[in-house]
Amino acid sequence: MRAGWWKGCLMAAGLVATALPPTAAQAQRGIAGPIYQPNIDALVEGGEAWLERLEAQGWFLRGQFTGIVQAHPGFRSPYRGEASLSPKDETRNTQSIDLVLGRRLWDNAEIVAVPTLTRGYGLSNSVGVASFPNGEAFRLGSRDPTLWLSRLFLRQTLDLSGDTVLGTDPDPMRFTGPLARERITLTIGRVSVWDFFDDNRYAHDARTQFMSWGLVGTGAFDFAADARGFTDGLVAEWEDGRSAVRAGAFRVARDANSLALEPRWFTGWQALLQLERGWSANGRPGMVRLLGGLSRPRSARWDQLTAAQLAGETETGALRAFRTKQMAALNLEQELTDSLGAFARLGWNNGREQNWMFTEMDWSVSAGLSLTGLGWERPGDTVGLAFNLGGLSPGHRRFLAAGGIGFITGDGRLNYAPETVVETYYDLRLAPGLNLAANAQLVVNPAYNADRGPVPVLGLRLHAAF
Repeated sequence: MRAGWWKGCLMAAGLVATALPPTAAQAQRGIAGPIYQPNIDALVEGGEAWLERLEAQGWFLRGQFTGIVQAHPGFRSPYRGEASLSPKDETRNTQSIDLVLGRRLWDNAEIVAVPTLTRGYGLSNSVGVASFPNGEAFRLGSRDPTLWLSRLFLRQTLDLSGDTVLGTDPDPMRFTGPLARERITLTIGRVSVWDFFDDNRYAHDARTQFMSWGLVGTGAFDFAADARGFTDGLVAEWEDGRSAVRAGAFRVARDANSLALEPRWFTGWQALLQLERGWSANGRPGMVRLLGGLSRPRSARWDQLTAAQLAGETETGALRAFRTKQMAALNLEQELTDSLGAFARLGWNNGREQNWMFTEMDWSVSAGLSLTGLGWERPGDTVGLAFNLGGLSPGHRRFLAAGGIGFITGDGRLNYAPETVVETYYDLRLAPGLNLAANAQLVVNPAYNADRGPVPVLGLRLHAAF
């Protein structure tokens, strides 16, 4: 995908954003954690009042559970490789439990810790589809429950205005209550990059919205993370209620899709910059986000790996060096009616070096609609319909066609075609803080291979939060 394509998209979005009248921006909430719901009284009498007293004493406690089961039938597959989706019928499940613990330290400062318990596997151990169907699945699955610390960070907010705003989408990792309309926020520690970047009101949380990776985030943007999706970093944010600037520096994985992070902080890194602007179109709020990034893991170039593959060389460690990958993303959202919203994302990276941490995709286009059940007197329900179209650079294609294997794609050969995923879901509100969703996806050309598939994937999701 030529650089002119994404540059033109970014320029067009900037012109549209400046032409529309501004409106208040939403509160920032990434895939971070549970959406807070005052439902704890349904389980523990007086629990809500106890949580309020806890906050008054300088503590907060939130929690969530998400369970997902997915299955696909057998599908057409004349061959398969080490990183192929299994052509046989398959069923897999994942579960996650988070506790979000916060402590106020001094004025506008808090420390937040999120112990996480996970178990389960994605389909085929989360390989074979670039826009993988389960955003809760790691490539590091486990049969037994595994307890680990997903987040531990210190945050300081600096008020720049006396007036306040209260976001319509509460951040589960903050104390409740209004924030200064204009403010600077500094965060340091163990985080998810998605807590701060590439947010979208309609498509950014696999626990409550779309589940396909390319719909949770921009597929062609190689977000810094370990194999579980987290990293160490520093983030600075400026917001004024209608616009925002976010900048961050993060550690990258030591090896492709590894749990270990690169120990040389100042040699291997990722730097991100995101510009945001809210607007009003026909009285309806919208948002544009422009995200740029430089990522510098110790990786190899696709042309080097292809030459080694054709020569029969199995040891390619000597080809690795610290190289900089350029990345860009455009992220749009627009409320259309009281119950209907639309979103779109465009993503690009230079396609010369290995994809390292998120997935294997060099350009991506996604868009969709989200409809709440207001029209049928079920305002807590949501219906979603969206697609993601992803593709590879020429060098990346040649590597897979030569029999190369990546960390998520690799069928041993390749009849290249862009991968398309279409996803729909109905999320049913059973009670405040308790939702059950039915999900269906169709994967066409899985892992960019027209010789395999298509693959229908059906799923159920249970989500509870307080």
